[in-house]
Amino acid sequence: MPEKLKPRSPRESAVETRHIVLPDNANHYGTAFGGAIMSWIDLIAAMAAQRHSGCESVTVSIDRINFISPIQIGDHVHLLAMVNYVGRTSMEVGVQVNRENPYTGESVRATTAYLSFVALDQNKKPCAVPELLLETETEKRRFHEGRLRIENAKEFAKKIREGRK
Repeated sequence: MPEKLKPRSPRESAVETRHIVLPDNANHYGTAFGGAIMSWIDLIAAMAAQRHSGCESVTVSIDRINFISPIQIGDHVHLLAMVNYVGRTSMEVGVQVNRENPYTGESVRATTAYLSFVALDQNKKPCAVPELLLETETEKRRFHEGRLRIENAKEFAKKIREGRK
């Protein structure tokens, strides 16, 4: 089996980064623009997908994003992304965003998101991705939940297509 297709664990694809919310990233309420947070999410998720697939990976959809708690100007933003589920050429990446008070260290979940990516070969055609090596109960749960999200999305798309006929 080629090295590229050896199964990889979610932790091998994990990417972590931090930002600080500056006034340019905020609205007139003093909280981070949702679009700024979404941009950071898309970038870190793409990096996780690329790490897992070993090749170019592009966003297919943002399947779900939940803004749970506002992030204020001056807050530190901690993002963590990892691959939760893989199909033949696609991957679901989960991203957790926490806001942190830089003075007290208090951390609160601010946003969660699930994005789908497809891996592309040198000809920009979908290519196979490595299987996920699930090592923990949490990874198994995330994989199962990812499969359910993908199946539900496919069923929904099918119903939409049928409704257009």
